[in-house]
Amino acid sequence: MALRVGVTLALLVIASSARADEPKPSAPPAAPTPATATPATAPPAAATPATTTGSAAARHDDDDEGVPRLSLPTQADRMAWRNSGFRLGLGLVYGQLIGLRGAPSGRLIGPTIRAGVRLDDSWSVLASFEYAAASKTGGLSGLRFAGTLDPTWHVTPSLSIALGFGFGGIVEGRTGRMDADPLPSTIDTSYTFPDAKKPIASCSGVGVAGLARVEWAYVLGPRAETGVSLEVVGQWTGCVDDTNRVEPDTGTAIVRRQWWPHAGATLGWGITWR
Repeated sequence: MALRVGVTLALLVIASSARADEPKPSAPPAAPTPATATPATAPPAAATPATTTGSAAARHDDDDEGVPRLSLPTQADRMAWRNSGFRLGLGLVYGQLIGLRGAPSGRLIGPTIRAGVRLDDSWSVLASFEYAAASKTGGLSGLRFAGTLDPTWHVTPSLSIALGFGFGGIVEGRTGRMDADPLPSTIDTSYTFPDAKKPIASCSGVGVAGLARVEWAYVLGPRAETGVSLEVVGQWTGCVDDTNRVEPDTGTAIVRRQWWPHAGATLGWGITWR
C-alpha cells in the first residue's frame, strides 16, 4: 500500500515538471486603442486663395504702372495753348545783319527773350528782346540789341505771323576799321556825316527797328511748346562817336554822327511756357 502511494506521488511530480517545461503560448498583440491610433499623413496643403490673390494683385499693379516713359501731347494739351494767358519764351537766334549804303555788315548770334499775352484763339501781343554778338573782320564787331512790340496772328494752331516795331542799337569797341574823315582831332565842333559810304571806326547808338516773323510751333505738353522761326529785320541806327573834346565856346561835347541802315535775316529756335 505504501509503495503504491509513493509511486503515484512520483508520477504526479514528473507530470507537473513536464507541464512546467512546456512553452507557454504568447498572448495575442493588443489592438491599438483609438486614443493612440496614428493619424494618416495629410496630403500637402494647396496654396491658399488669399496668397494667390495677393500675388496676382501685385503683378496686376506692376503691369498697370509699366515702364516710365514720356507721354505725347494730347488734344487737350493743344487746346490749352489756344486759351488766353501769359506766355514767356527763351530762344537762340543766328543770322546776318547786312549794311546798306556803305554801313558795315556782320554775323549775328545770341539769345532772345519774349514775354506777352495770348488774347484769344487768333491773336497775341508779345514783347521781344534780342541781344546778339555781331562779328566780321573789317565789319561789325560788337553787340546788336533790339526790342520790339509784336502783334501776332495765329493762322493755325501751329503757324503764326508777327510784325514788330521798336528800337534797335549797336555798341562797338575796337573794330580795326579805317576811320572816316574828318578825323576827331581835326574838328572844333560836332559833325554829322551825309552818308555811311565811309563808316566811322566805332559806332555806339540807337535807332528804330522792325521785324517780320514766321514761326512754326509744336506743343510739348500742357505747359511748354517749342518752335522754329524765320525773321526779317530792319534797323536804322544813329551812330555817335565821342571825340572826348568839348567846344570852347559852349562847353558841349564834340561828337561825330553817322546813320547806319541795316537789313538782315535770322533763324531762331526757342521754348515757350505758359
